[in-house]
Amino acid sequence: MTISLFLQAIGKFFLGVVLVGSLIFLPAGTLCFPGGWLLMALLFLPMFLAGIVMMLVNPSLLQKRLVAKERDKEQRLVVALSGLMFLCGFIVAGLGHRFGWYTLPKGIVIAASVVFLVAYLLYAEVLRENTYLSRTIEIQEGQRVIDTGLYGVVRHPMYGATLLLFLSMPLVLGSVFSFFLFLAYPFLIAKRIRNEERLLEKELAGYAEYRKKVKYRLIPFVW
Repeated sequence: MTISLFLQAIGKFFLGVVLVGSLIFLPAGTLCFPGGWLLMALLFLPMFLAGIVMMLVNPSLLQKRLVAKERDKEQRLVVALSGLMFLCGFIVAGLGHRFGWYTLPKGIVIAASVVFLVAYLLYAEVLRENTYLSRTIEIQEGQRVIDTGLYGVVRHPMYGATLLLFLSMPLVLGSVFSFFLFLAYPFLIAKRIRNEERLLEKELAGYAEYRKKVKYRLIPFVW
Protein backbone atom coordinates (compact mmCIF):
# COMPACT_ATOMS: atom_id res chain seq x y z
CA MET A 1 0.00 0.00 0.00
CA THR A 2 1.27 3.48 -0.89
CA ILE A 3 0.21 6.92 0.28
CA SER A 4 -0.62 7.95 -3.31
CA LEU A 5 -2.92 4.94 -3.80
CA PHE A 6 -4.61 5.65 -0.46
CA LEU A 7 -5.20 9.31 -1.35
CA GLN A 8 -6.43 8.38 -4.83
CA ALA A 9 -8.91 5.83 -3.43
CA ILE A 10 -10.18 8.14 -0.67
CA GLY A 11 -10.51 11.03 -3.11
CA LYS A 12 -12.56 9.01 -5.59
CA PHE A 13 -14.70 7.60 -2.80
CA PHE A 14 -15.68 10.99 -1.39
CA LEU A 15 -16.15 12.40 -4.88
CA GLY A 16 -18.62 9.59 -5.53
CA VAL A 17 -20.44 10.30 -2.26
CA VAL A 18 -20.78 14.00 -3.10
CA LEU A 19 -21.79 13.37 -6.71
CA VAL A 20 -24.46 10.74 -6.01
CA GLY A 21 -25.74 12.67 -2.99
CA SER A 22 -26.08 15.82 -5.09
CA LEU A 23 -27.91 14.00 -7.88
CA ILE A 24 -30.40 12.57 -5.38
CA PHE A 25 -30.95 15.27 -2.79
CA LEU A 26 -30.72 18.47 -4.87
CA PRO A 27 -33.62 17.45 -7.15
CA ALA A 28 -35.50 16.28 -4.04
CA GLY A 29 -35.11 19.77 -2.60
CA THR A 30 -34.56 18.35 0.88
CA LEU A 31 -32.30 16.11 2.90
CA CYS A 32 -35.41 14.47 4.36
CA PHE A 33 -35.51 11.69 1.76
CA PRO A 34 -35.31 8.31 3.57
CA GLY A 35 -34.92 6.34 0.35
CA GLY A 36 -32.00 8.52 -0.65
CA TRP A 37 -30.20 7.94 2.67
CA LEU A 38 -30.95 4.22 2.48
CA LEU A 39 -29.35 3.94 -0.96
CA MET A 40 -26.35 6.02 0.10
CA ALA A 41 -25.77 3.69 3.06
CA LEU A 42 -26.23 0.51 1.02
CA LEU A 43 -23.97 1.79 -1.73
CA PHE A 44 -21.11 3.48 0.07
CA LEU A 45 -20.68 1.65 3.39
CA PRO A 46 -19.88 -1.73 1.76
CA MET A 47 -17.81 0.10 -0.86
CA PHE A 48 -15.73 1.74 1.87
CA LEU A 49 -15.18 -1.58 3.66
CA ALA A 50 -14.32 -3.37 0.41
CA GLY A 51 -11.85 -0.61 -0.43
CA ILE A 52 -10.09 -1.02 2.90
CA VAL A 53 -9.86 -4.79 2.42
CA MET A 54 -8.44 -4.43 -1.11
CA MET A 55 -5.98 -1.78 0.05
CA LEU A 56 -4.62 -4.09 2.75
CA VAL A 57 -4.86 -7.45 0.97
CA ASN A 58 -4.60 -6.73 -2.76
CA PRO A 59 -3.59 -3.12 -3.54
CA SER A 60 -2.88 -4.00 -7.19
CA LEU A 61 -6.53 -4.98 -7.66
CA LEU A 62 -7.63 -1.71 -6.06
CA GLN A 63 -5.38 0.17 -8.46
CA LYS A 64 -7.00 -1.59 -11.41
CA ARG A 65 -10.49 -0.78 -10.09
CA LEU A 66 -9.61 2.92 -9.89
CA VAL A 67 -8.78 3.11 -13.60
CA ALA A 68 -11.91 3.90 -15.61
CA LYS A 69 -10.76 5.31 -18.96
CA GLU A 70 -11.77 3.08 -21.86
CA ARG A 71 -9.66 2.98 -25.01
CA ASP A 72 -12.20 1.33 -27.30
CA LYS A 73 -14.65 3.73 -28.97
CA GLU A 74 -17.60 1.35 -28.62
CA GLN A 75 -16.89 0.82 -24.93
CA ARG A 76 -16.58 4.58 -24.35
CA LEU A 77 -20.06 4.97 -25.81
CA VAL A 78 -21.44 2.30 -23.46
CA VAL A 79 -19.82 4.04 -20.46
CA ALA A 80 -21.17 7.43 -21.54
CA LEU A 81 -24.71 6.10 -22.00
CA SER A 82 -24.53 4.32 -18.64
CA GLY A 83 -23.48 7.59 -17.01
CA LEU A 84 -26.42 9.36 -18.66
CA MET A 85 -28.74 6.63 -17.34
CA PHE A 86 -27.51 7.16 -13.79
CA LEU A 87 -27.76 10.93 -14.11
CA CYS A 88 -31.36 10.85 -15.34
CA GLY A 89 -32.40 8.03 -13.01
CA PHE A 90 -31.20 9.69 -9.81
CA ILE A 91 -32.60 13.09 -10.80
CA VAL A 92 -36.00 11.59 -11.63
CA ALA A 93 -36.06 9.77 -8.27
CA GLY A 94 -35.28 13.01 -6.45
CA LEU A 95 -37.92 14.93 -8.38
CA GLY A 96 -40.41 12.16 -7.65
CA HIS A 97 -39.84 12.64 -3.92
CA ARG A 98 -40.16 16.42 -4.21
CA PHE A 99 -43.39 16.43 -6.18
CA GLY A 100 -45.00 13.39 -4.60
CA TRP A 101 -45.00 11.12 -7.63
CA TYR A 102 -45.98 7.51 -7.06
CA THR A 103 -43.75 5.91 -4.43
CA LEU A 104 -43.28 2.16 -4.29
CA PRO A 105 -44.55 0.28 -1.20
CA LYS A 106 -42.11 -0.30 1.67
CA GLY A 107 -42.16 -4.04 1.03
CA ILE A 108 -40.67 -3.56 -2.43
CA VAL A 109 -38.07 -1.13 -1.05
CA ILE A 110 -37.02 -3.66 1.61
CA ALA A 111 -36.88 -6.52 -0.91
CA ALA A 112 -34.81 -4.37 -3.27
CA SER A 113 -32.42 -3.56 -0.42
CA VAL A 114 -31.91 -7.27 0.25
CA VAL A 115 -31.27 -7.93 -3.45
CA PHE A 116 -28.80 -5.04 -3.49
CA LEU A 117 -26.80 -6.50 -0.59
CA VAL A 118 -26.85 -10.00 -2.09
CA ALA A 119 -25.57 -8.54 -5.37
CA TYR A 120 -22.79 -6.78 -3.47
CA LEU A 121 -21.75 -10.12 -1.95
CA LEU A 122 -21.74 -11.71 -5.43
CA TYR A 123 -19.63 -8.82 -6.68
CA ALA A 124 -17.16 -9.30 -3.83
CA GLU A 125 -16.94 -13.02 -4.60
CA VAL A 126 -16.17 -12.26 -8.26
CA LEU A 127 -13.37 -9.91 -7.21
CA ARG A 128 -12.00 -12.63 -4.95
CA GLU A 129 -12.03 -15.20 -7.76
CA ASN A 130 -10.66 -12.99 -10.52
CA THR A 131 -7.79 -10.67 -9.60
CA TYR A 132 -7.45 -9.58 -13.24
CA LEU A 133 -10.66 -7.54 -13.10
CA SER A 134 -10.27 -3.90 -14.03
CA ARG A 135 -12.91 -1.35 -14.91
CA THR A 136 -11.73 -1.18 -18.52
CA ILE A 137 -11.66 -3.82 -21.25
CA GLU A 138 -8.07 -4.99 -21.58
CA ILE A 139 -5.86 -8.08 -21.59
CA GLN A 140 -3.27 -7.94 -18.81
CA GLU A 141 0.17 -9.50 -18.68
CA GLY A 142 -0.04 -13.07 -17.40
CA GLN A 143 -3.84 -13.10 -17.54
CA ARG A 144 -5.49 -16.50 -17.76
CA VAL A 145 -9.04 -17.78 -18.12
CA ILE A 146 -10.92 -18.15 -14.82
CA ASP A 147 -13.43 -21.02 -14.99
CA THR A 148 -14.10 -21.84 -11.34
CA GLY A 149 -16.78 -20.69 -8.90
CA LEU A 150 -19.27 -18.26 -10.43
CA TYR A 151 -17.23 -18.32 -13.65
CA GLY A 152 -18.26 -21.96 -14.01
CA VAL A 153 -21.92 -20.85 -14.11
CA VAL A 154 -21.80 -17.81 -16.43
CA ARG A 155 -18.94 -16.18 -18.31
CA HIS A 156 -19.53 -12.68 -16.94
CA PRO A 157 -20.65 -12.96 -13.30
CA MET A 158 -19.43 -9.45 -12.51
CA TYR A 159 -21.87 -7.98 -15.00
CA GLY A 160 -24.58 -10.23 -13.57
CA ALA A 161 -23.91 -8.75 -10.13
CA THR A 162 -23.99 -5.19 -11.48
CA LEU A 163 -27.27 -5.96 -13.26
CA LEU A 164 -28.86 -6.82 -9.90
CA LEU A 165 -27.19 -3.85 -8.22
CA PHE A 166 -28.28 -1.25 -10.74
CA LEU A 167 -31.83 -2.51 -11.27
CA SER A 168 -32.42 -2.57 -7.51
CA MET A 169 -31.14 1.01 -7.00
CA PRO A 170 -34.27 2.85 -8.23
CA LEU A 171 -36.46 0.43 -6.27
CA VAL A 172 -34.52 1.25 -3.08
CA LEU A 173 -35.25 4.91 -3.88
CA GLY A 174 -38.92 3.98 -4.22
CA SER A 175 -39.16 5.33 -7.77
CA VAL A 176 -40.90 3.31 -10.45
CA PHE A 177 -40.19 6.05 -13.03
CA SER A 178 -36.48 5.85 -12.29
CA PHE A 179 -36.67 2.06 -12.62
CA PHE A 180 -37.96 2.40 -16.18
CA LEU A 181 -34.88 4.50 -17.03
CA PHE A 182 -32.55 1.90 -15.48
CA LEU A 183 -34.09 -0.77 -17.71
CA ALA A 184 -31.71 0.57 -20.36
CA TYR A 185 -28.83 -1.08 -18.48
CA PRO A 186 -29.40 -4.70 -19.62
CA PHE A 187 -29.16 -3.56 -23.24
CA LEU A 188 -26.04 -1.50 -22.57
CA ILE A 189 -24.31 -4.32 -20.73
CA ALA A 190 -25.22 -6.79 -23.50
CA LYS A 191 -23.49 -4.52 -26.01
CA ARG A 192 -20.44 -4.27 -23.73
CA ILE A 193 -20.25 -8.04 -23.28
CA ARG A 194 -20.41 -8.75 -27.03
CA ASN A 195 -17.59 -6.30 -27.66
CA GLU A 196 -15.51 -7.67 -24.76
CA GLU A 197 -15.92 -11.26 -25.88
CA ARG A 198 -14.59 -10.46 -29.35
CA LEU A 199 -11.43 -9.11 -27.72
CA LEU A 200 -11.10 -12.00 -25.26
CA GLU A 201 -11.52 -14.68 -27.91
CA LYS A 202 -8.97 -12.96 -30.11
CA GLU A 203 -6.30 -12.20 -27.51
CA LEU A 204 -6.80 -14.40 -24.42
CA ALA A 205 -5.50 -17.96 -24.74
CA GLY A 206 -8.09 -20.60 -23.90
CA TYR A 207 -11.12 -18.30 -24.04
CA ALA A 208 -12.62 -19.97 -27.12
CA GLU A 209 -12.60 -23.32 -25.29
CA TYR A 210 -14.05 -21.64 -22.19
CA ARG A 211 -16.98 -20.30 -24.26
CA LYS A 212 -17.80 -23.85 -25.33
CA LYS A 213 -17.57 -25.11 -21.74
CA VAL A 214 -19.68 -22.33 -20.15
CA LYS A 215 -22.52 -21.62 -22.55
CA TYR A 216 -24.25 -18.68 -20.86
CA ARG A 217 -22.88 -15.15 -20.77
CA LEU A 218 -24.94 -13.45 -18.06
CA ILE A 219 -28.05 -15.32 -16.93
CA PRO A 220 -28.10 -19.15 -16.65
CA PHE A 221 -30.42 -20.85 -19.18
CA VAL A 222 -31.37 -17.46 -20.68
CA TRP A 223 -28.36 -15.71 -22.30
